[in-house]
Amino acid sequence: MAKLTQDELLAQFEEMTLIELSEFVKAFEEKFDVTAAAAAPVVVAGGAAGGAAAEAEPEKDEFDVILAGAGDKKIQVIKVVRELTSLGLKEAKDLVDGAPKPVLEKVNKEAADKAKEALEGAGASVEVK
Repeated sequence: MAKLTQDELLAQFEEMTLIELSEFVKAFEEKFDVTAAAAAPVVVAGGAAGGAAAEAEPEKDEFDVILAGAGDKKIQVIKVVRELTSLGLKEAKDLVDGAPKPVLEKVNKEAADKAKEALEGAGASVEVK
């Protein structure tokens, strides 16, 4: 197999959904026995500058994306929920109908922000906790 360049790898990741990317990261961590912890350098830098305030409240690295309401474009919201999750049509519809419900749980900040942006773009109201 030919070795891929960094740009080629990034192009491949760019085509993946958030769920696929999350599953890839988990598989990568298991295969190479590593942890993708990007928050650690931030906490260290914040601890040096912030002192006791940074120690009292550690950096949150897991977020839940909660669908608060579907809005007027329910079908669009269902499509986005299906893109973000591995749910089928019926399960995604049930999740949207039963709002408020979590769409993604324990995801990183970037994934939560992208999911929130996609859902709000479809007309849903979203909370990130």
